[in-house]
Amino acid sequence: MATGFLFHEKYMWHDTGSAALWYPAGALVQPDVHAENPETKRRLRNLLEVVDLLDHFIDLKPRMAGEDEILRVHTPDYVQSIKAKSDARGGNAGDGTPFGPGSYEIAQLSTGGVMAALDAVVEGTVTNAYALVRPPGHHAEPDMGRGFCIFANIAIAIRHAKAVHGIDRVAVVDWDVHHGNGTQKIFYEDPSVLTMSIHQDSWYPSESGHLTETGAGAGEGYNINVPLPAGSGRAPYLETFKRVVAPALYAFKPELIVVASGFDGSIYDPLGRMMVTSEVYREMTRILKGVAAEVAGHRLLLSHEGGYSAAYVPYCGLAVMEELSGRNSGVEDPFLESVSTVGGHQLYPHQDEVIQQAEALAKRLS
Repeated sequence: MATGFLFHEKYMWHDTGSAALWYPAGALVQPDVHAENPETKRRLRNLLEVVDLLDHFIDLKPRMAGEDEILRVHTPDYVQSIKAKSDARGGNAGDGTPFGPGSYEIAQLSTGGVMAALDAVVEGTVTNAYALVRPPGHHAEPDMGRGFCIFANIAIAIRHAKAVHGIDRVAVVDWDVHHGNGTQKIFYEDPSVLTMSIHQDSWYPSESGHLTETGAGAGEGYNINVPLPAGSGRAPYLETFKRVVAPALYAFKPELIVVASGFDGSIYDPLGRMMVTSEVYREMTRILKGVAAEVAGHRLLLSHEGGYSAAYVPYCGLAVMEELSGRNSGVEDPFLESVSTVGGHQLYPHQDEVIQQAEALAKRLS
């Protein structure tokens, strides 16, 4: 099992400024470190090095995405506005997406990194890969940035896979705690891309991610949302993967599976209200890895999205990387015992009701 890992220090230089969590500092809001800062990503990469796993991965190098490649998804006016602001003193890409000077080029490198990792997976250089990129991308829409995302990394990479590699059917599984609104919007009428988002109900964006959003036109039925109630832990997530995600993937038979890998569904995340543990991320990865082996020729790519607990994100990421590579570092999640024994990990009726409705949507693909 050859697992690729992509990272670049320049990703950590993307400057989101100061804020109270995500709210801009000023007036009566005391400046603090913005929630979307380099620390969680850097600590994840550092933990992989400290536990001697990093040397066992294939080192993948990012490249800059060309403007023509970004324009496969985004509008010219939007791309030019980001470039102009970046060349000046920075600005805001849209809904809660601040950036500093030079972030246009860093966003190009982030998108290009996902594309480079995708190339390695599709070409067989690696069996699977994890792209630890920044800024994230699953909220970005064609004409605006949202939720810390400037360019739609995964969507642009999928368009690249189709244009360059002739890949037809692609499935996106988004386990970030926030709805993957950008990915959904971009492929909403495209039956060749199955988009699935498992997220906290009506959290962000609050107006999207509902069960009733199933695609439009030729894409009807190829978008599945699982808006789990706040407080969902082990059983709701794993039941969703077993009863909704895996059956949908088996029915759709994608040539490539791409995961929007956000760790903000973790029990300690400040921007989510879910109860996912590192072992749940490990098990979700195991399920996807198994499906990819059967229907997609092992082609599985994970692209980093959210996750804002500097203490816990590294252990969630470690579990995923161990499962992807089949290597066990022997290092245990120091938080796991305490977070696994708290109440709330069982499946409650109101959670099961949501999963049942999503299960019915998945069965329509059969």
